[in-house]
Amino acid sequence: MQKLKFAVIGTGFWANYQLPAWYELEHVELVALYNRTRSRADAFAQRFPGRRPNVPFVYDDIDELLDQHADELDFVDIITDVDTHLYFTTKAAQRKLNVICQKPMGPTLADARQMVEVCEREGVRLYIHENFRWQAPIRQLKTVLGSGVIGQPFNATVSFCSAFPVFDNQPFLAELEQFILTDIGSHVLDICRFLFGEARSLYCQTTRVNPAIRGEDVANVLMTMQSGLVCSVTMSYASIREHEVFPQTLVTVEGSAGSVVLDRDFAIRITTHNEAGERTTQMQVATPPVYPWADPAYAVVHASIVDCNRNLLTDLRGLGGAETTGTDNLETIRLVYAAYDSARDNVVVYL
Repeated sequence: MQKLKFAVIGTGFWANYQLPAWYELEHVELVALYNRTRSRADAFAQRFPGRRPNVPFVYDDIDELLDQHADELDFVDIITDVDTHLYFTTKAAQRKLNVICQKPMGPTLADARQMVEVCEREGVRLYIHENFRWQAPIRQLKTVLGSGVIGQPFNATVSFCSAFPVFDNQPFLAELEQFILTDIGSHVLDICRFLFGEARSLYCQTTRVNPAIRGEDVANVLMTMQSGLVCSVTMSYASIREHEVFPQTLVTVEGSAGSVVLDRDFAIRITTHNEAGERTTQMQVATPPVYPWADPAYAVVHASIVDCNRNLLTDLRGLGGAETTGTDNLETIRLVYAAYDSARDNVVVYL
């Protein structure tokens, strides 16, 4: 099978996991790296030389990288700050390169739409690296819901609440005017879409608990989905609880014939009535794989990067099936910025 060649744009924090995740897959080859600080790109290239005989080419000028390598590249993987996503997407698309871009898609809904439009205009594919829906327990929960064992779902709660010091390894997050909804909200709201379909209305309230940051660190979102299911979503980086569950997403779904709970440590409990009318609970554990380069404490996130990459690579090969295309993720971004609109104006937003 012919290798697909790619360049990485941005060698910051998440590139340390994104690139090793690519190396878990066959038939991909890293050609070049870009970072605005050349020394950081050089150091990164030495740590992750890839499968080439020599380390990848390194650049601190994106135009130079693209001019030198556009003819041999199949796609670029953009792993930079959100404010640069439209800029780098446009640069790549204009050279007819397919684009994979980190979440959140754009700093505004208008930017996100423009990313989709420029890729459509240039005839290239746009994917958003939205990996949370690829977590092993989330995929297993989706299978349970699809089996019909709990009947028709009508109520759900989704929680990502933690006191994890996220600003220690990503200090720029403390400077964002819009924080938790763009950072973790883009993941969690995408999980809601994956599990329950599209929303028809949304109401949101936000709070800033940590006085040392600029944006909100708590958000509560209430959605009514098109199916009629009501979904309550809580996100927090200010929650000091008995058990620290970062980076796990916890979910409870109630249906007409039972309920399912995705609890901490990837435990899934399915409660229904048996033939005698007695309440029974079945237990599953959806443990994620652990890779040598991944932190075992965060395996549920790091392993999902591999599965997300695999899905996008299949589509890049022309076999279809990509879940997190730019067009699809635009619907998640609509929820994120609708939540900000709702919180600002204290109104229900109809989608």
